[in-house]
This record gives sequence, C-alpha cells and structure tokens, in this order.
Amino acid sequence: MSESTTTEVTIYTDGACKGNPGPGGWGCWLSASGKERELFGGAAQTTNNRMELTAVIKGLSVLTRRCSVAVYTDSEYVRNGITTWITTWKRNGWRTAERKPVKNVDLWQRLDQLLAQHEVHWHWVRGHSGHDLNERADRLARQGLVDSRNATGKAP
Repeated sequence: MSESTTTEVTIYTDGACKGNPGPGGWGCWLSASGKERELFGGAAQTTNNRMELTAVIKGLSVLTRRCSVAVYTDSEYVRNGITTWITTWKRNGWRTAERKPVKNVDLWQRLDQLLAQHEVHWHWVRGHSGHDLNERADRLARQGLVDSRNATGKAP
C-alpha cells in the first residue's frame, strides 16, 4: 500500500480512576475517513496509568490494517513512556534506569507490539482545558468507570 492510500486515523484517549488504585475507566474517540467511533470500558481494581495505557491500546487494537495514526493523550506518563523511556526499558530488559521492573510492563509491551503495525504520531494535550475531543475522551473514560463500578455492585 502506498503512503498516499494509507488511512489516516485520529485517536483521542483518556483514563479515569476513582481512587488510585480503585475502580477505573478508559475511553477513546477515533475518526477515519469521515467516520467516528467511540470505545470505552473499565476495570474494578486498577490505576489511572493503566487506564491511560489501555485507552491507547484499545484504540489501536481496532485498526484492521496499517494506518497513519495521530494519537492525542493528556497523560504525560503515556507520552514520556512511549517517546522517551521505552527505548531504555527495552534495552534494559524491561527494567528502569534504577534496575527496577517497569510498572505496567504487560501494557507497555502490548503497546510496543501495536506500534510496529502502524505509523503513530504522538500529541500531548492539556487535560481538562476545554479541548472538545479530549473532553469527549474524558467523558467516555468516566462512563467506563461508572460501568465498571455498576458491574461490581458499587454505587457510582
């Protein structure tokens, strides 16, 4: 497939957690070829960082062919992890510079696999600053949080 026929995809992602750790949710909004899609989900016991990573992974996972993807996140953890830290982690056998195991290594490894399938461009946006699509991803993440709490019988 030539570059001119590569599908361009935009993904906005966010994670949410009530307590850290605690029940959490993730959400992502995707746009490609004039179509939009919303995804969200959650976990009964998780961390905000896991939900931020999960949102990106879920967004990339639904793509069925190689795409040029612009990922927007308000998570400095995701942005720094994928643009700076991951190279050292991989070189060190998934250990930090302090030789400690990388937190959320399962998710970082899955994200690394997905990145090999697409051309991904990373963008950071300030959270809760009125950016419409970031706010939309936040609403989806909060819906995932509510759904995960309802599934466990806890009040939202």
